[in-house]
Amino acid sequence: VQLVESGGGLVQPGGSLRLSCVASELTFRVYDMRWYRQAPGKERELVALSQSSGVGTEYVDSVKGRFTISRDNAKNTVYLQMNSLKPEDTAVYYCNARYSFRDYWGQGTQVTVSS
Repeated sequence: VQLVESGGGLVQPGGSLRLSCVASELTFRVYDMRWYRQAPGKERELVALSQSSGVGTEYVDSVKGRFTISRDNAKNTVYLQMNSLKPEDTAVYYCNARYSFRDYWGQGTQVTVSS
């Protein structure tokens, strides 16, 4: 199983980025997909969740109204659209796939919000 994130980079405050995570060698549609982030010196935190049904989503309060998680089961891909980015969004963002006892992580992609 492999999860590969992309789309990170340097962006100015107020800007946007879209992260992608492509999963391979798993039955993507049955997995709950999550985006986590970890800033320097801080614990990893859950940012957004897309339930396997594709209908249910959840967000940490700090990103509500700014970030949107979506998935394309045909492409085995989950996205995180990030708008109105703030310096405090700077972190390494990780993709996570979870189903029953199966729990897989990507390698992370760096997002830096700075002027």
